[in-house]
Amino acid sequence: MPRKTMIEAIRDAMDVSMGRDERVVVFGEDVGYFGGVFRCTAGLQQKYGKTRCFDAPISELGIVGAAIGMAAYGLRPCVEVQFADYVYPAYDQIVSEAARLRYRSNGEFTCPIVIRMPTGGGIFGGQTHSQSPEALFTHVSGLKVVVPSNPADAKGLLIASIEDPDPVIFLEPKRLYNGPFDGHHEKPVTPWSKHALGEVADGHYAEPLGKAAIRRAGSQLTVLAYGTMVYVAEAAAEETGIDAEIIDLRTLLPLDLDAIVASVQKTGRCTVVHEATLTSGFGAELAALVQRHCFYHLEAPVMRVTGWDTPYPHAQEWDYFPGPARVGRAFVETMEA
Repeated sequence: MPRKTMIEAIRDAMDVSMGRDERVVVFGEDVGYFGGVFRCTAGLQQKYGKTRCFDAPISELGIVGAAIGMAAYGLRPCVEVQFADYVYPAYDQIVSEAARLRYRSNGEFTCPIVIRMPTGGGIFGGQTHSQSPEALFTHVSGLKVVVPSNPADAKGLLIASIEDPDPVIFLEPKRLYNGPFDGHHEKPVTPWSKHALGEVADGHYAEPLGKAAIRRAGSQLTVLAYGTMVYVAEAAAEETGIDAEIIDLRTLLPLDLDAIVASVQKTGRCTVVHEATLTSGFGAELAALVQRHCFYHLEAPVMRVTGWDTPYPHAQEWDYFPGPARVGRAFVETMEA
């Protein structure tokens, strides 16, 4: 199979979807002629024209609000918010309109939109370009939330999201755009390393939403992670020598609870790793679910490793992120508890 970066896989997913269904439209800030700030939409306007892929004003509220109206009319918009940090002006539209349209109309209308957002750190963007707001969306009934960790999943999950009848928040980890992050390094390494490309099948395929993937089988400890943290967790397991089973959640809503429960009941221990802040992060929900469904199998408390509970300066980005050293210490503590 051809090898592609996550950027190329995401672009391929939109290309395939636009080619198969003329209702699919792509728009956002700079996504048309320029091809997006990260180049995820490069060439789509040239191929499909300015009515299928076009630029929007600098108004996230307007972008998402227009997409909701298009979806109610029968189109399938796939819109880009340039950074996840910019989504807050559109949050009311997402929560009050997109998430509720099916229920408010008793099924008369649906809202098949995808809102793509680069999320997390990796570009020294600090608190204004590096936030991980997934918990703000997992709290909202009616939304689906997806976080891919590799190019093949990015393509398949994005195609599935575009074809889904309900609104999907599609969060793209920036550190993985040019290839799986080398989790052994606290500091960034060149993106065009041997890890830079992943095998991605040509043509149409969809990865089902709500299905986790076991990235590393193990028997001593279950690790729940998503996005960039999958690679950090793998590195921590290798460096500590702990036989950890790493579950890549892939979608946070719907959540593959069966995969989580089966793994924790096998290992008896669980550590949750995510880049977002600790308090009220999605890891709290995961820990509560594990405690509820696996209480009599647990040999130790559920551990969480996360970002700080504070905005962080640009220069401290790589201290803020959970790295393999900090995650490894949590693994050891969980095993010793």
